Amino acid sequence: MTSSSPRWLDVAAENSQPNFMECFFFKMNRKPAAIVVAVAIGSALALRSTGTEPIDFNRDIRPILSENCFYCHGQDSNKRQAGLRLDQREEAITAGAIQPGDLAGSELIARIDSMDSELVMPPPTSNRRINDAQKAILKRWIESGANYSKHWAFEPPIKPVIPAVANSDWAITPIDAFVLEGHQRQSLTASPAAGRTTMIKRLYSDLVGLPPEPEDDDRFVKSEDPLAYEQLVDRLLAEPGYGQRMALPWLDAARYADSNGFQQDGDTWQWLWRDWVVRALNANLPFDQFTTWQLAGDLLPDATTDQKIASGFNRNHLLNGEGGAIAEEQRFIILFDRIDTTATTWLGLTMACAQCHDHKYDPITMVDYYSLMDAFNRVPESGVPQYFSSRIRVAAPFIEIPTEENLQRIREFEQRIDALQKEAQPLLDAAFHGWRLSVTGSTSGLPESITAILNKPDSERNEDEKKNLEPLLRKHFDEKLVGALQSKLATLGQLQGVRNELSNYRNDQMPRAMIMSDSQPRETHVLERGEYLKPRDKVSFNTPGFLPPLPAESPRNRLGLAQWLVSPEHPLTARVQVNRIWQHFFGLGIIKTAEDFGVQSEFPNHGALLDYLAVDYRESGWDTKRMHRQILESATYRQSSRVHPDAKQADPENRWFARASRFRMPSMVLRDWALASAAMLNQRIGGAPVYPYQPEGIWDSLAITKERDFTYPKSQGSDLYRQSLYTFWRRTVGPANMFDASNRQSCRVRASQTSTPLHALTTLNDPTWVEAARGLAQNCLRSSQNVDEQLQFATRRVLARSLQGDELDILRRAYQKQLAFYQTDPDAATKLLSIGTAPRDTNLDSTTFAAMCNVCLTLMNLDEALCRE
Repeated sequence: MTSSSPRWLDVAAENSQPNFMECFFFKMNRKPAAIVVAVAIGSALALRSTGTEPIDFNRDIRPILSENCFYCHGQDSNKRQAGLRLDQREEAITAGAIQPGDLAGSELIARIDSMDSELVMPPPTSNRRINDAQKAILKRWIESGANYSKHWAFEPPIKPVIPAVANSDWAITPIDAFVLEGHQRQSLTASPAAGRTTMIKRLYSDLVGLPPEPEDDDRFVKSEDPLAYEQLVDRLLAEPGYGQRMALPWLDAARYADSNGFQQDGDTWQWLWRDWVVRALNANLPFDQFTTWQLAGDLLPDATTDQKIASGFNRNHLLNGEGGAIAEEQRFIILFDRIDTTATTWLGLTMACAQCHDHKYDPITMVDYYSLMDAFNRVPESGVPQYFSSRIRVAAPFIEIPTEENLQRIREFEQRIDALQKEAQPLLDAAFHGWRLSVTGSTSGLPESITAILNKPDSERNEDEKKNLEPLLRKHFDEKLVGALQSKLATLGQLQGVRNELSNYRNDQMPRAMIMSDSQPRETHVLERGEYLKPRDKVSFNTPGFLPPLPAESPRNRLGLAQWLVSPEHPLTARVQVNRIWQHFFGLGIIKTAEDFGVQSEFPNHGALLDYLAVDYRESGWDTKRMHRQILESATYRQSSRVHPDAKQADPENRWFARASRFRMPSMVLRDWALASAAMLNQRIGGAPVYPYQPEGIWDSLAITKERDFTYPKSQGSDLYRQSLYTFWRRTVGPANMFDASNRQSCRVRASQTSTPLHALTTLNDPTWVEAARGLAQNCLRSSQNVDEQLQFATRRVLARSLQGDELDILRRAYQKQLAFYQTDPDAATKLLSIGTAPRDTNLDSTTFAAMCNVCLTLMNLDEALCRE
């Protein structure tokens, strides 16, 4: 293998023989999954250590050195011990740590084998240890020449040849050929295709986040059209809900919220950016443009309003307006946040380490970090938000984007002002003329520019002074003296009152989207230990030195940065994005650490597939919907998620994708699913955030001062049931019923799933869920007089299928049990049905209604209902 590029197919061919120990335990099925995985890994290491399998630096050696050595012997010169670098071959050889082909002459081997606690490496105090299998691999590596390779993710992807595989009938797309080749290497068997009832629920969950209507379900399941599945995919990709569903993970990456954070936590208008994201995704804006608009839309020639709004991606940061906040310090905190967010989102790298020192693992220097930061260090911002009202605090630069309602209200205010102005004008003119008669050069309070003219005889005044004197006096009168007349002239008081109303309305209700601008360039310096008061060497904008250089003709600003990120030779952007697309549809990326493609990331099982998709994405014109369609139409995606215990033990995390992934839907989707199943969801697209049900006093802890009212302003009517995307997101106190959600204070590109009783308490007791169950029960009872038909009605809407076998009997017994309970306690039925504000049908028997409500709530809490299967 050469060191010039990752050769996935060569590695795959080298690994084509199944591991005997893996096969043995796979067949015996007698070990817990963790033991089987440990044995399999140990066996693979054993094969490589005994010389039966070629060594690959990125797969076999770099992880050992990165985990055990690079912290003290990597590129960070500030922490480097003994002047030794092991991350660079020539330096390691020069230092004597490695002598290719000579174990006895390699100090590295002597140190890892040493029994002397003063000499052994890693030192015992590091809590790191190189095991025997790893030592054997390192020895084989040195014996074979100690060849290094550049980290695989830092080499531009090359589109691999689609592998020829057996069972080609299963592999209906190129994706399947790559996945199947991995199955064969691991002695795994692909799962059978999932049934149509499973697939329609899966597609709706993944693409629009809402349940299918029973009519759509029937049409698809019963269709004899061989292209029914492909047609369903196309239809959902064209649905308006597609952009809303796909926006959710992007908002997490962009740390989008509707407030600034910190004690004041002022509200903002960044929902204008959120709405742009939904529109862009629905329009399938190519990802290279999606990137450019968000990083530098304001710098495009004749930038449109949408392009300027899009640049708000890097204005979604926290803003600290607390009294003790130092403005310039906060400005640098914002700059650091922009670097971290941009690097994680597009490069899949963690650059924050390089703020204070050279990165300990990745080849990112402090100069790299601050040179990149220079592109963001040109915004005309102070670092703190501007006060507009007790509620609204945003920071320049921004653009005003009035709604039709705003324009109408402003017109109404201006009409009132014009009417009062006409009524007051004669009074003002009379007051001015009366005052003017008494004005002399000695009149107090006049500006010097006026008194200088007044103190000159008229004959000595020049033409400009003669022309300007009266306008200057009138201007002074209107600005400085009219206020004192308001208490004496009622019309003037009314006029000023309406003007104040207009000003307050503009400040509190006029949407202002925070955007980027380069109108205030500053000098950028490397900061000692990242401290803004300790500037060192001056730097100018540049991209990290270990990645392809910025083309000479590219602008040296954010626009150049965006163009560089989507250039054909860039090794990371396309890989990072397709990995996150894969993560969306499989719950796990091809690279598990979606946020980190650096040297401490894992060596990919499906590197060839990742590169194929990355190049294909770029060559297709960064067509995201096409990439989604390609994945959705693969046999890999269409597999059943049911798993045999043997397969579960062999691949507990489904890293080889021999089955579909099964995982709980995001909490925001779960809430929407419940409301939609009850036909209560308000699917209006876009607009200001809303305030659905939250626990009483959820924001009270923020009311430390009387500066503003933090009473939760619960929405009314249909706004209570808008999609979760539009729920107001306060940074200091996020929505209580959105479990496992990002806190939206920093960039997050990989969702975490936890399982605690609080989740079940939410889905069983939150008013939204209970009210949705009540709404669904009401629809059930209206649909039929037959209980079995009512239960089927509910099941179709929640699970997107009908009850089968003894399921109907089980659910009927549950209903009868609930009915018996409420018949003995009618007050409990009334109490249950009173939850929520939606009107209920009082013609329905309350005990029957309550019993069906609890059955519907039970359905919504079934594992099948909560999970995307």
